[in-house]
Parts: sequence; C-alpha cells; structure tokens
Amino acid sequence: MSEKKKSKKDKNAAEGSEVAVVQQKGEFTIQPQSTTPALDTSKWPLLLKNYDKMNVRTGHYTPIPSGFTPLKRPLADYIRYGVINLDKPSNPSSHEVVAWIRRILRVEKTGHSGTLDPKVTGNLIVCVERATRLVKSQQGAGKEYVCIARMHSAVPGGQAKVARALETLTGALFQRPPLISAVKRQLRIRTIYQSKLVEYDEDRHLCVFWVSCEAGTYIRTLCVHLGLLLGTGAHMQVSYSTCLLCAATEQPVHLKPKSALS
Repeated sequence: MSEKKKSKKDKNAAEGSEVAVVQQKGEFTIQPQSTTPALDTSKWPLLLKNYDKMNVRTGHYTPIPSGFTPLKRPLADYIRYGVINLDKPSNPSSHEVVAWIRRILRVEKTGHSGTLDPKVTGNLIVCVERATRLVKSQQGAGKEYVCIARMHSAVPGGQAKVARALETLTGALFQRPPLISAVKRQLRIRTIYQSKLVEYDEDRHLCVFWVSCEAGTYIRTLCVHLGLLLGTGAHMQVSYSTCLLCAATEQPVHLKPKSALS
C-alpha cells in the first residue's frame, strides 16, 4: 500500500513539474488576428437567415494585459492579496505579531482572523493589504485547539470521569473572560461544537484534549470549568491553536528571532 502511495505521489510531482515548465515557457494571452473568421450558417434555421450579416465580426483588437499565471505573477501581487498561515510563538500577542509582519513586508494594512492569548501557540491567519476584507469570513469559521490542562489533585474515577466531564462541556456554555483578557469581562454564551479526550496522565494529573468551538471561546475558562466539574480544580498548562482553514494549505510559517537569521 505504501509503495502505491509513493508511486502516486511521484506521479503527481512529475505532473506538477511539467505544468510548471509549460507555465514558464508558454504565453496564455489571446492574440489578435488579421483575418476575420468565417461563420458557417448553413445549418441555421430559416428565421435566422442573413442574421450573420447584421453583426460585423473582426479578429483585430488591442490586447490589454490582465492577470498572470501563478509562476509569472509578480511578488507585489502575491503580497497585495496575501494570506499567511503563521505558527504564532508563545509570549507575543496577536497584535504584536501582526505589527511585526506589517513592518517586515512594508505594507499599510494587515489583519488577523482571531486574537490568540499571548501564551497560546499555533495557527494564526494573517491577511495582508486587500485580503484583510476576508477577515470576518474567517472569524466565523470556528476554532480548534489542542490543550493540556493540569488538575490540582487526583481525579477519582480516572480517565473515564475526565472524558465524561469533557463530553458534558459541549453545546452552549456561559463564559466570563479571565481577569487578563482583551475584551470586556461580561457574561456571554459561547458554543463548544465537539471535544475529545486524547490522553490522561494520572501520575502528573495532566489531560490532553481537542476541542472545536465558536470564535471567542476562552480555553483558559473551559479548563477552569472542567476542574470545577471534576471537583479538583484545574488550569490551562499549554494550548495550541489548529485551524479549519489550514487543512489544505502548506506548512505554517514560523517566526524566527533575528539571531537565528544571521
């Protein structure tokens, strides 16, 4: 099975390289003609007799260059309509990261698809210039997170009880943003679409779970609610944002410190 997949992958790569060669060498613009193309009206119905003489056809026109094939598109156009799948590191806020990209690319407008907490890492969709008008559509697509929560003590009932508690915390939930947050601290409703326990370590009281939720959901608050439901207390240890829109894209771009680039 693996050999079949490998051969299919090699075949797709070869076809992709052939397409690239054609795009580099060929011209895809419609060229003007000096002659007028003939029109066969022998099979037209009687009601359309001499209808072709009412229109004057010509193959001469002034071609206006518009658009490019992907391999010949200027870099400025890629930036003007660019969407970056960024792997946000821990500590800087989403606004700081977006400001850095604006200065690096020397553009006027940048925007992101949803604020991530400074300690949260993972996918952050950054739109550049004219692509910023797509930010709202991306924000409504939902969020996915992989989170590690630390329980404050041993959970009686073990992994089964943690899984049941996570299953309970689905649907519409009341949430109040944490003390340190980017929004006003008022009670609001956010929807948890689906959650799944990946692993539970009884010795270190750590649980790893995946959650699909509405935009604006605080995973820190969800971990606190999980601890209250289990009766042990809990807090978020690590959270990584995955993205519904990034499933078919390339690997995310990583931000590197200046020392790593020199």
